Amino acid sequence: MMSIDNGSAPKWFLEALAAPVDIGRVEVRGASIAYRAWGEEDQPGIVLVHGGMAHSRWWDHVGPLLAHGRRVVALDLSGHGDSDHREIYTLETWADEVLAVAEAGSIVGKPVLVGHSMGGIVSYVASHRHGDMLDGIVILDSPIRDLTPEEQEMRAQRPVTGPKVYPSVDAAVSRFRLVPPQETAEPYVFDHIARTSLKEVDGGWSWKFDASQMGRGGRSTLDGTTAGTRVAYFRSENGIVSEALLDRMRDMFGPDATIVELPAAGHHPVFDQPLSVVTAVRTVLAAWS
Repeated sequence: MMSIDNGSAPKWFLEALAAPVDIGRVEVRGASIAYRAWGEEDQPGIVLVHGGMAHSRWWDHVGPLLAHGRRVVALDLSGHGDSDHREIYTLETWADEVLAVAEAGSIVGKPVLVGHSMGGIVSYVASHRHGDMLDGIVILDSPIRDLTPEEQEMRAQRPVTGPKVYPSVDAAVSRFRLVPPQETAEPYVFDHIARTSLKEVDGGWSWKFDASQMGRGGRSTLDGTTAGTRVAYFRSENGIVSEALLDRMRDMFGPDATIVELPAAGHHPVFDQPLSVVTAVRTVLAAWS
């Protein structure tokens, strides 16, 4: 199920997928939260926070490249991946999950959070609520003061009667798509993430995320809030965050925030510009250290 076309994937990608990984779980507010970790234990580190309807394995080809001299932990937020589902999902609960996996995943000291899309909003909320427990946050193309594309997609859907079941892995992978749609994606990345997004169920295969409740309720406004720690914000050149929205968010980040553009990147830069993401995060971590 998890194989990819080795002939189309570059060496760095295959080596990243083959890197040693620790798998663990931690209990947070009555839910079991799954995580993956790379690098030596008991080191300073970072937590990678995925977007809506995604999961920790979106970072499989990124996490190992950031684990030089640090511990890197990627979690499945509740309702995603291999973590438990909840009746209600909130940004605040997800923020608590992020901090819990940092400790459970053997990060020493204050972690840096790296969040994409909804994961960037979760990271921002964590910084606002628990800034004294963090060393900084790196945000990838997140509309902090607006709904994410994933939230808009979930709210626009009709009530869900049950998970969509596909007869085979290949049938499901053929239906995998990004929200918002993005034509620029490395095929080997796309295939790997699509296949790791599936779970076996009665009658076939289905997506791991909880489609029954997620994104259907309201969420608390972030207007008037500020980050409680230093911020690096990376806007994708071909992403979803307009210059006008970025201007509305600047006061939330503080005057010393680092704000730059990822060239040629779509909203999902780990799909089309993964090495640019690695370079950007490495550069921020080096500057902050």
